[in-house]
Formats: sequence, structure tokens, C-alpha cells
Amino acid sequence: MEGEGPLDADIMLVGQNPGVKENRTGRPFVGRAGQYLDKVLEQSGMKRNRIYVTSIVKCKTPDNRKPTRHEIRISIPYLVNQINHIAPELVVLMGTVAWNTPRSKDITFIETYHPAAAMRFPKIQKKFEDDFKKIGEVYEKKIRRGEKWKIHL
Repeated sequence: MEGEGPLDADIMLVGQNPGVKENRTGRPFVGRAGQYLDKVLEQSGMKRNRIYVTSIVKCKTPDNRKPTRHEIRISIPYLVNQINHIAPELVVLMGTVAWNTPRSKDITFIETYHPAAAMRFPKIQKKFEDDFKKIGEVYEKKIRRGEKWKIHL
């Protein structure tokens, strides 16, 4: 699975790796975590169809386990190529696996929790939703005023 969204997106969301539904459909974040993510995006005033969504590891892992260091390492060049091609202004890294993404000086990177973890733990859920609320507020200002990203989570 490669990713989904406009090739000129200002925002890119990066998750861990596809699950069963994502693997079957070839689309990122379409299972329960994806439905929750869509709800949070909507509440934050963002439209998923204006965001590029992908994952650091491009294939489902056996038994949906966390990707290994080796799987992450061999997937990173492809993700870096995606980031360079899309050239978003903001990349939101969702979850500890995605936090392994190398950073570029020209792009703002933000680390937050994975939506699946936010669904399970109330403290994480609040932080996740607050992070996206802040991202949505900054995005709205950027769209209205043409400002650069200035965000602190």
C-alpha cells in the first residue's frame, strides 16, 4: 500500500503499517482507527481528502504485529521519497513506529500518538484530539492568511 490523497497536499499523515482492512482495500486508515481518525480530522476542521495519508511500513505484518527495526529500516527510503514527492509543509507522525521517520529542515514534523492507541487510553485520546485541534487551528490560519506553519504541541 502506497498512500492516498492529493499529490500537492499541505499535510501528510504517517502511521505505522497497514492492518487487515487496509491490506485488503489498498487504502490507509480504513479500519476502526481510520474511522476514528476521520472523526478527529472533521472535528478539527480538516478534510481527509485534502491530506495525504500513508504509513512508514508499506505492508501488513504477520498477525498485525508491530514492525521490526529491519522492516522499518528497509521502508524508510520509500517513505522519504513519498515525502520529497508530495513536499507537504507539515508531516504528522502518528505513533512510535512513525517517529522513526528521518526529518527534513524544510518541513515541519510533529509527533503525536497513533489513533489506535488514542482509542484505547483516555489520556492519550485527549492529547491526540488536542494535537489535531491545534493543527486544525494553525491550518485554518495558514489557508486564510497564507502564513507559514508555526505550531507548538
